[in-house]
Amino acid sequence: MAKRCLPFLLLLQVWLQLAGAVSHSIVEFLPGFQGPLPFHLETGYVGVDEAQDLQLFYYFLKSQGNPKEDPLLLWLTGGPGCSSLSGLAFEIGPIRFEEKEYNGSLPALVLNPYSWTQVSNIIFVDLPAGTGFSYARNPLAFQRSDFKQVSQADQFLRKWLMHHQEFLSNPVYIAGDSYSGLTVPAVFQKISDGNNEGMKPLINLKGYILGNPVTDPTFDDNSKVPYAHGMGLISDELYGSLKKSCGGEYRMINPSNAECLKNIEALDEIVSEIQNDHILDHKCPLVPPRPIKRTYLNENFEEYVHFGPNLPTIGCRSYKQLLATYWANGDDVRKALHVREGSIGEWKRCNFNYTREIHSSIKYHIDLGIMGYHRLIYSGDHDVAVPFLGTQAWIRSLNYSIVDEWRPWRSHGQVAGYTRTYSNQLTFATVKGGGHTAPEYKPAECFAMFKRWIVQESLKVGCDMGDAHKPSHEPNSVLHYS
Repeated sequence: MAKRCLPFLLLLQVWLQLAGAVSHSIVEFLPGFQGPLPFHLETGYVGVDEAQDLQLFYYFLKSQGNPKEDPLLLWLTGGPGCSSLSGLAFEIGPIRFEEKEYNGSLPALVLNPYSWTQVSNIIFVDLPAGTGFSYARNPLAFQRSDFKQVSQADQFLRKWLMHHQEFLSNPVYIAGDSYSGLTVPAVFQKISDGNNEGMKPLINLKGYILGNPVTDPTFDDNSKVPYAHGMGLISDELYGSLKKSCGGEYRMINPSNAECLKNIEALDEIVSEIQNDHILDHKCPLVPPRPIKRTYLNENFEEYVHFGPNLPTIGCRSYKQLLATYWANGDDVRKALHVREGSIGEWKRCNFNYTREIHSSIKYHIDLGIMGYHRLIYSGDHDVAVPFLGTQAWIRSLNYSIVDEWRPWRSHGQVAGYTRTYSNQLTFATVKGGGHTAPEYKPAECFAMFKRWIVQESLKVGCDMGDAHKPSHEPNSVLHYS
């Protein structure tokens, strides 16, 4: 009899450990937002790693549609090391900061009418350690790297689902943008492998979503020069000299190639006043701390600069980041979010002290494509940090056959971008006018894209009411000039 009870007791012990690793609270009011929240917000912590020394803070929002059946999205903000509040309040969540001149009072929050929570449940998690409101109980737990983040994301989701078993049957997607292009595919692979190995709970994985994803420097960085030329940022002559002297390799330059180095310096000088995240944006100071950008082609993630009094002003994209910093450091805000008192000092949107270990995620895309998972890759087409040309190039390197050729997709009757579908369940889309974090610039269009893709509709099929009013075209002209 005692032997028969042993497996049950062991299972009970594991369950208690998992349950004890999760704490959560319901948030009904948020400082800066008028009235009770019209959506379900839960915040909490999940303990991961040995002895649960790393406490990961999360925001969970139930779908405003059918939370019992709608997909569950785990959103991992890039950086690396940027808070998930970025995804929640700048991109796909139900609130955003009202852009008013800061006067010392708490920044105001307003509703985002294009929140992805209209059709999905979303978990925003502050990952890795030291990001946002997440914290570590000892110095060793503060080690931050790609593979640690991958392991911690896997642990987080399994423990969270064990504590929220009503979502175990929901289809699960992993999503993120920018630097998450390196880590999300690895996280997805880790979870998928765990499922195959019998890890519990079994996660109902369906696919992943990546926006302007960092993927492989051979494609990402070497596409910046042809992108700059195509967008009219550099002259034909300089582009020709760059191609001839550098041979198409603009990143790993031979120090003895004086002509190539000279042309790269000329390129950097010409584009130095362009905002990399969106070439039409104002060139604005960034909210400290931020890594020094040494050149147009290469970024240094190890050194930091503080701008002091030179802070972004209203009209700058980074002004919202400044408002978020003021807001998240408010005592009333931390109390409302149930942040553990004394767990962190100053909240910073990003913490870049990080070890990069995954230098290319292409191998993960290959493996996951073979396994048949659904994948959406989208690119804001005005982003020069990770140009869509490079993303198209690495997708071509997968050697998938084309299922549906390059076509426009629409939102509210207008072309919102262009899309192509491939074999192995891969969809690529551009977002017209979008920047490095496309939903921040084009929220309505990105919501329309997500809403169609998540139910496996073709993006190019206009399915909102505005698509009934598509503009007519001149019958016998390629382009019509007024």
